[in-house]
Amino acid sequence: MLTAHNAYGETTAPGDTTRPNDETTRSNAEVDWDAFDSRSYSNHNYRTLRDDDQQIVQIVRDFFGGLDLRGLKGLDIGSGANLYPALTMLPMCTSIDLWEYSSSNVRWLERQIESPEGRRWDRFWSLLAEHKSYAGLPDFRPALHETARVTQASIFDLPARQWSIGTMFFVACSLSEDMNEFERAVRSFVGSLDEHAPFAAAFMIGSTGYRVNRSWFPAVRINRADVERVLASIAYDMTVHTITTRTPLRPDYGGMLLVTGRSAP
Repeated sequence: MLTAHNAYGETTAPGDTTRPNDETTRSNAEVDWDAFDSRSYSNHNYRTLRDDDQQIVQIVRDFFGGLDLRGLKGLDIGSGANLYPALTMLPMCTSIDLWEYSSSNVRWLERQIESPEGRRWDRFWSLLAEHKSYAGLPDFRPALHETARVTQASIFDLPARQWSIGTMFFVACSLSEDMNEFERAVRSFVGSLDEHAPFAAAFMIGSTGYRVNRSWFPAVRINRADVERVLASIAYDMTVHTITTRTPLRPDYGGMLLVTGRSAP
């Protein structure tokens, strides 16, 4: 059975940006996702609020917040060791499913829902709360505890038309080296949303893989045209944003894309 996991940030040790010569893993099913070091990943990527994350949060905040929706059922697919995609949906939702395959990330998410660590997520929430749709929640923690629930499962096993708002951050491009699996993952995500449901999805461009602590994980080398092609028939009202940064996490990929839009009927 195919599995899937979010690998946002493409964590790599300094100077170690190439795929290991002895690494033969290509498909998602061949990866030991349970070996994913959640704490190392989160500390590397979210200890501070990076400028690229700031851009993403602001765009998604203004998109979701501007819709003035409430009472929705939310999905964050491949949550990994990251809370901010769920936070972007928090005021709009009565429930948010954090759908994650890796057992180590599932445990991390469960702990975070109980007690978000440190002040790192406060920085993200402060940015969200600059919009009136989020400002009514002075503290996100009680709402997150009440609303979010973790499900251990694959992106490829998502049921159709079950959620009314969704996020997928750096998942489809970072779960294997297979273009067909990338396309299946995108279709599975958008297909799990109700007709006309708003969504935000982010992608790494040109990535060839990434290291988290001592483990190497695959990525598929995609470009903007690949993203637009796979979404063309399953989404509408799309805006594709190019995300730039002064301090890239890695020098050997082609940047990031963020897509906001709605699921097609």
